[in-house]
Amino acid sequence: MTNWPDHLANNWGTVDEREEPAGKDGDGREALYGGQTRRALANFDFRGPRLHDHPDLIRALALVKIAAARANRRLGSLAPEVADAVIAAAREVQQGSHDGQFPLPVLQGGGGTSTNMNVNEVVARRATQLLRGRGSESAVHPNNHVNRGQSTNDVMPTAIALAVHSASTRTVESLDRLADACRAKAGEYPETERLGRTCLQDAVALPVASLHRSHAYGIGQAADELRTTVRALLKVPLGATAVGTGLGAAPGFSAAAVAELAEVSGCPVEAAEDPYWALASLEPFVAVSEAVDRCARSAARIATDLRLLASGPVGGIGEIELPAVQAGSSIMPGKVNPVIPELMMQMSFQIAGEAASARAAAAVGELEVSAMAPVVTLGLLGGLERLDSGARIFADRCIAGLRWNADAVRANLAGSLTQAVVAAGSEGYDAIARRAHTAPHTTYAGADELS
Repeated sequence: MTNWPDHLANNWGTVDEREEPAGKDGDGREALYGGQTRRALANFDFRGPRLHDHPDLIRALALVKIAAARANRRLGSLAPEVADAVIAAAREVQQGSHDGQFPLPVLQGGGGTSTNMNVNEVVARRATQLLRGRGSESAVHPNNHVNRGQSTNDVMPTAIALAVHSASTRTVESLDRLADACRAKAGEYPETERLGRTCLQDAVALPVASLHRSHAYGIGQAADELRTTVRALLKVPLGATAVGTGLGAAPGFSAAAVAELAEVSGCPVEAAEDPYWALASLEPFVAVSEAVDRCARSAARIATDLRLLASGPVGGIGEIELPAVQAGSSIMPGKVNPVIPELMMQMSFQIAGEAASARAAAAVGELEVSAMAPVVTLGLLGGLERLDSGARIFADRCIAGLRWNADAVRANLAGSLTQAVVAAGSEGYDAIARRAHTAPHTTYAGADELS
C-alpha cells in the first residue's frame, strides 16, 4: 500500500457530508468541489484562462458524465438511484448552473486529471445533495460513482472533441459570414477594373470583383478544411480507460457509453477505430489547430490586401476607403488607421503560435498517453473563440462598409501593362520591353503609347 506524505494523505477528497466545505466558488456560493481540486488550485497557482472561461469544455465534460452514468445504469454497474442523481447533477452542470465551481486553470500538469476530478467532485457533491433532498442516505463518490468505467485518459480527449466541435460550429458560421460579405462586395462592383500588382509593381488590369470573389473563395476553402478536421475528432476513445484496454469498465461499457453520448450530445460520435492510438496521439487535435491557423492566415491575407490598397490616402495607393471606426492618432488630427485589418493580422500571429505549440505538444507524447493535452486544448478553444469574433468583426465593421475610390482607381490604371502584353503577342516581348524602358508607359490606352 502506498504511504502518502502527510500533506497529501487527506487530500484526495470525497463528498462525505462530514467533509468541510471547500469555501466559496466564483459566484459567492458554497463550493461543491473537494480535495483534489483544492490541491490543484494550490499547485497550479498562476494567472491564466480558467475552466469557467471555456464553458464549451465544461458542458462537454458534463455530457460525458451523463453518458457514462446512463451506460453504467443500463449495464447494472450503478444503482439506478445513484445513476439518476449523477445524471441530474451533471445535467445542471451541462446547463451552466455551476460554472463558478470550475476555478482551475485550463493549463495544468497531469494531462487534465485535475480537470476531470473537478467535474467528478462537483457532480458527486451536488448529486449527494439531491439525494439528501429526497430523503436518501446514499452518498455519491467522485471516483467510485461519477468516474465509474472511466479514466482521465479517455474522458479528456472525448470531452475536448465535443468542446471543439461546439466551438467550431460557431466559428465556421462566422467564417461563412465573412465569405458572404466578400461576395456581396464583389456584387457592388460588377464592371469596375483596377490595376493589378505583382511584387508590388504595376501589372495588368483586372476586375475589382475578382479580388473580393477570390477572398470569399479562400475563406470558404479554409472553413471547409476546418469542418472536415473537426468531424474526424468525433471518433472518441470513451471506455478505453487508462491505457486503451478498457480495464476497470464493465463489459460492453465502451459501446454503450459512446451510443449514449451520441444521443445526449446530438453529435455523431463513434468509437475510435484504435483506442490505443486515440489515447496516445494528439495528432487529430493538431490537425484542427492547423486548420484554425489556415483560416486565420487566410483572413489575415485579406486584411493585408485591404490595408495596402487603403494606404495613404494621399501618399499611398488609396484605392480603397475603409470604414473610419475610430480616430487613428493621439497627435495627428484627422488620421484614421486600418485598425480592423490590423486586428485580424495580429489574431493570426497569435493563432499561428498556438498551432506551433500544438505541434510541439504532440511530438513529445510518450508511450500510452500524452500528458500535453491541456496546452493544446487551451490554444484550440481560445483560437476558435478569437477567430469566431474576429471574422464577424472583420465582416461587419470593415468589409461591409469599404468603398473603392473611383478617381484613384482610374488614375492608377494609367500604369496598366495590359496593352503591352497584347502587343507582345504580335510584335514580340523584346521589342515591347525595349520601348517600355525608353518610353515608360503612362496611360491605360495601350502599347501604341510606347512608340
